[in-house]
Parts: sequence; C-alpha cells; structure tokens
Amino acid sequence: MSAYAEMSKQNLLIEQERVSRQFETLRDRKLSLNMARGKPGKAQLDLVSEELLHALKSPADYVSDGIDCRNYGELSGLPAARRLFAEILGCKPEQVFAAGNSSLQLMYDTISKAYTHGLLHSERPWCKEARVKWLCPAPGYDRHFKITESFGFELVAIPMTENGPDMDAVESAVQDPQVKGMWNVPKYSNPDGIIYSEETVRRIAALHPAAPDFLLMWDNAYCVHEFEGAFVPFPDILSECEKAGNPDMVFEFASTSKITLPGAGVACFACSEANMDYVKKLIGVQAISFDKVNQQRHVLYLKDKAHTLELMRRHAEVLGPKFRCVTDALEKEIAPLGIASWQRPKGGYFVSLNAMPGTAKRTLDLCKAAGVTMTSAGATFPYGKDPQDSNIRIAPSLPPLEELEQAVEVLCVCLKLAALEKILK
Repeated sequence: MSAYAEMSKQNLLIEQERVSRQFETLRDRKLSLNMARGKPGKAQLDLVSEELLHALKSPADYVSDGIDCRNYGELSGLPAARRLFAEILGCKPEQVFAAGNSSLQLMYDTISKAYTHGLLHSERPWCKEARVKWLCPAPGYDRHFKITESFGFELVAIPMTENGPDMDAVESAVQDPQVKGMWNVPKYSNPDGIIYSEETVRRIAALHPAAPDFLLMWDNAYCVHEFEGAFVPFPDILSECEKAGNPDMVFEFASTSKITLPGAGVACFACSEANMDYVKKLIGVQAISFDKVNQQRHVLYLKDKAHTLELMRRHAEVLGPKFRCVTDALEKEIAPLGIASWQRPKGGYFVSLNAMPGTAKRTLDLCKAAGVTMTSAGATFPYGKDPQDSNIRIAPSLPPLEELEQAVEVLCVCLKLAALEKILK
C-alpha cells in the first residue's frame, strides 16, 4: 500500500471506491460491538469472582486486628486494608484512607470539600473565590474533566509529552493564584499510556504555586496494571512532595476496580497526616464507616503486593492479546498509509490514536453506523473539544477477542474512508 499523501487524485478516487465497498459490507453485518469504556471483560471478572466472594467462610473471618468488620466504626478503614494499599502505593498506612468501591467518588468528594469548606491551607472555601482555574493534561480522562467542570472551574489544557505533562507550561501556569490544582494519571496515563518520567514527578512535587492550597489530584489508577513486560515501579508522590517541602499538596487515589471487581472493589486515597486529620473531620460528618466487610474480603484474597502482582499477571494473559490485536491491525492496515499515529502502551486500559486532523468525529460516526460504539471524539480534552479533531480513545478490554477483531476491522476501514474524504475534499 502507498501512503495516501503520495497518491494521485485518480488513484485516491479508486481507493475511495474500494474502501467504500468494504464499509458497506461491514455495515451489512449489523454488528453491535462496544469499545466505549475501559471495562474489564468477562474473562477477567471470572478470574476473581468465586474466590473473592467466598473469602469469608466463618465468623472468625470477619474479625481483623480485633475489629469485627460487620459493625460500625473505623472511619478510615480496616488497618489491614490500609496496610495493603500502603504496601502497593509505597506510602505509610497512616497516610491511607480505605473507603467504598469508587475512587472517582473519592475524587469528586475531595473537590467538593475544597469547594464547600476549603482545604487545609485554604484562605476561604473555593466557592468564595471569584474564579478557580484547573490544569488538565490533555489528552486525558474525560471523567476527571467533568468533575472540575461541574463545579464551574475554568479548565486549562496542558499538552502531554512522552514524559508526562509539559512541565514548562505547568510551572508557568501555577504562577497564577487562581490556578488551584491539576489532574494527573502518572502511570499508563488515560488515554496515552504514558508513564511520567522521574524528572517530571520531581518537578511536579517541587512546584511553587501562587495558590497556597494548590492541589495535585494524583489518580494512580493503573499502578500495577502491566499487560506486557515486568512490573514497573513508581515513585511515592507523598514522599516526593514531602522532600520538596510540599507535604500537603497531593491527594493520591487508587482502587481495586480493575484488579478484582469494578462494581464491588475497594478504593482509597492517600495524603499527608495533616491532611488526613483535616479531611477526616469533614468525612466524619457524612459517614460513620465504609464497607469493611468488603475490605476484609479483599485483604484475605489479595493478601499483599506480591500476591496482587501475581493476579495482575493473570489479567495480563487476558489483556495482552487484545491490545496486540489492536496495535497489530493498525500497523498492518493504517501505518503504510500515513494517516494516523498511535501509542503502543505496555499497561493501562487504552490505546490513544491520533487520526488525520479533522477526521476523528467523522471516523467515529462511520464506526457507529457500522455497529461499533467508541468513546466520543473530543472526550479526552477539556469541555469535550479536541482542537485538532484528531484523538480517538480505543478501549480493547471489554469485547471477547473474536468481537474485538471485528471492531478493529471496522475502525481501520472507517479511518481510511474519513481520511480519503478529507483529502479529496
């Protein structure tokens, strides 16, 4: 195959006719396939369901460190659950708050408390500020952006590089006292699959923001989620911030959502002890305790970091072939044409593809017409507006491999057709 940019108009018209016939054939199959969200597939859920849900077999199993997890109490979670998350994240147990199943809910709640009450070093609640700005590395996670957008914050896009957020842009932006924080997915970023470099992490931890209550929202969602190669260690952001003189600047979040069961996992946040004392007073008004039975179930099942990583290797056996299915198809069908570029991640849950500028929406409209649902174009940018109309987030995890192969075939044909329409126009 020749690159489209090198073809004559006559050959492009011939190619358009050929690809259009392929598209019509695919549309006639009346497929109904979904690659919209990064959901674990059935094979992954089956890895853990039986053993996890039956981890509590006798009354004695409900007791942890002398605490009956069926009863009220222990607002910040079972000590054993806090120790487990601390080992995985590399921080101290007293810095961990183990809660319910959703880290996204904890993130929303953190922003909400800053808005209504202010943070530890806030001069006033953020609702009293004339304007709040928020840094959003993009492409990034749409649900992050929606949280801060819902509170009326002004979202400021920060370009992503191969090493993480553009730190020159970040360091410049935080000189504005209205900039109150930044979203981060430091390992296998959503959607690019980028791991922040050590230098990037150090520069983030050593920021000197004008706002005294500047907040790093550190969503370590994919901290143990390799599907190719060995486990990649990561720095403890709490320690890095403390070393840099910013111990209270960060809240870190994690969960077992893509380790055990997304709808019935355990989530946590980690922060400085000073932040913990402050935020526990606020949380104590809304809750007496979280689901400690589920926390105990996870403690007994996951045991420790080593056992958790062993489980993640089993997940990798399911996920690895799916990601290779996507990237191999793109290498074969799209790379020679010069109409898109993409990341080839080794962990996380997404493949980030940059189509020819001006064609992402059209590509996904064509996919939908052919029975393949994907994340909306623009979703990976603040306000859902991709200035290049280029980025497409591919989520290979949910469909079985045979369905995924069909979905990727549709995607490749739609990428070609959208690019041809753009060039010929």
